[in-house]
Amino acid sequence: MEFIQTVLAFVVTLGVLVTIHEWGHFIVARLCGVKVLRFSVGFGKVLYSKVDKQGTEFALAAIPLGGYVKMLDEREGDVPDAQRQQAFNTKSVWQRIAIVAAGPVINLLFAVLAYWVLFVSGVNTVAPVIGSVVKGSIAEQVSLPIGAEIVAIDGRQIGSWQDVNLALARRIGESGNMDIEVQGGAGKGNYSLSQYQLQLDDWSVDLEKQGPIDALGIVRYRPEANLVVAHLVEGGRAKLAGLRLEDEILAISGHNIKTWQELVETVQAAPEMPLGFTVQRATERLEISVTPGQKTTQSGAVVGYIGVGPGSAAWPEDMIRNRQLGLIDGLLAASDKTWQMTSLTLSSIKKMIEGIISVKNLSGPITIAKVASATAQSGFEAYISFLAYLSISLGVLNLLPIPMLDGGHLLYYFIEVIKGKPVSERIQGLGLRIGMALLFSMMAIAMFNDVMRL
Repeated sequence: MEFIQTVLAFVVTLGVLVTIHEWGHFIVARLCGVKVLRFSVGFGKVLYSKVDKQGTEFALAAIPLGGYVKMLDEREGDVPDAQRQQAFNTKSVWQRIAIVAAGPVINLLFAVLAYWVLFVSGVNTVAPVIGSVVKGSIAEQVSLPIGAEIVAIDGRQIGSWQDVNLALARRIGESGNMDIEVQGGAGKGNYSLSQYQLQLDDWSVDLEKQGPIDALGIVRYRPEANLVVAHLVEGGRAKLAGLRLEDEILAISGHNIKTWQELVETVQAAPEMPLGFTVQRATERLEISVTPGQKTTQSGAVVGYIGVGPGSAAWPEDMIRNRQLGLIDGLLAASDKTWQMTSLTLSSIKKMIEGIISVKNLSGPITIAKVASATAQSGFEAYISFLAYLSISLGVLNLLPIPMLDGGHLLYYFIEVIKGKPVSERIQGLGLRIGMALLFSMMAIAMFNDVMRL
């Protein structure tokens, strides 16, 4: 069932974005008087098609990994003299530029629309309050105060952990000062602002293992979970030993347990070692022996686990932020958000080329499918945010000056504007081969990364 949900989420997500992208090409082509032969969502065998009054075939194909708009073009076949003025290649260079650029541009505009819907309908976030700092980390070196809320980074206002993550991601691989402004942190009733300057030196972050927040040494505040069992892994050691949902864990091997973190640490320290759990089940107190299994963490440490989890703890009301904007303010905020994400995407590509960010962070269809499914299950806000970000990525990547992509065609057309004549077929053919090699290499790396993540 989970596999079916993942596939459906992937098909719907990619289908929406591909349709929007190709619709951009389609609508501008028609406005420029170009005859569109086919508008296809997907590749391969056509599952369904319909022809409209203007002779365009709208098709749904079997392989949902993209789409295309096929236009009348003398370079791809004979064109009757009566229809020659409707061929793509006979249009002015500026019309061709508009048609090609329309796909990526509509993806960016869709992102603005998606963020605008979120901001106008209201977005709930959790205040970015520092729970603790890791010993020896950059955050500890400047004594970032525990319990303080991060309100600005490098002069940009912060309202959520997502904002913190984006602000830190911009600084990966950089050196110099990073300014963090926090509020409070010295106890209840303290609302004073304090500024801290962190020194970065070619700040390296292994994004495969940790995010920028973790790399800085900041541990996010989370409300303490109670000790009532809310989740049991099917076939896990806890369930096999007899623990049940709603059991309250009181002690382990005679030692009273006060927090869920203490429970986790006790279990992790005892792989394949029997532990005596004292639990309260309704009015009955029971002793249950559980032997944790063992697993190896990314750092190479062997730890115990039993397959049990707590329920969601309630966040303090004063830490819940609701950001709801008016129509105009929402549009301005959505445009700014889209620009931020576009800038971050371009910066990440640049850093990947420079080797600052590993190519291990490239993701393919499997990762996209998993994230699409997870965000869809997390709710409307999470899914729309992911859809907007993916639309930005699709738009930006298509604008890269690589032959085979829209950006490669735009590069040729702008050269034509400067030179006054089209780029030769020989150069375009050479560029096509280089572009194919680059794209297939990137796809192979992304697919390999997906499989390794499994």
